[in-house]
Amino acid sequence: MKHEIPSDYPGNPYPSGMGGAQPKFVARKIGDRFVVGLTEEERQERYAICLDLMQQLVPYGQRKREENPMWSTSQILRRIHDGVLSLETGLTHPEIVWLVSSVARKLDWPPEWI
Repeated sequence: MKHEIPSDYPGNPYPSGMGGAQPKFVARKIGDRFVVGLTEEERQERYAICLDLMQQLVPYGQRKREENPMWSTSQILRRIHDGVLSLETGLTHPEIVWLVSSVARKLDWPPEWI
């Protein structure tokens, strides 16, 4: 299923460059083409992982808020962030930050957790 990826979703999670006098870039050869960054299929796959996690994390955040009323929303979001980091999802840090910020928006929580 093809998703409409929002404009604030991180672009190339693996930016790279090489030093030297001449400008250079890092590319991969896929078939007969050189590709810089992710292909559209790879980007769709990574975004789908984020959507799946978001569907799980929104109710989790609500539940944690109810179970621990003394915790601030920032504390809950920080715990969610640390938990996703430990899952080894293959997501990069900018993608995880985007995911947790999106969870905060869905829960209508202030975004000041970072």
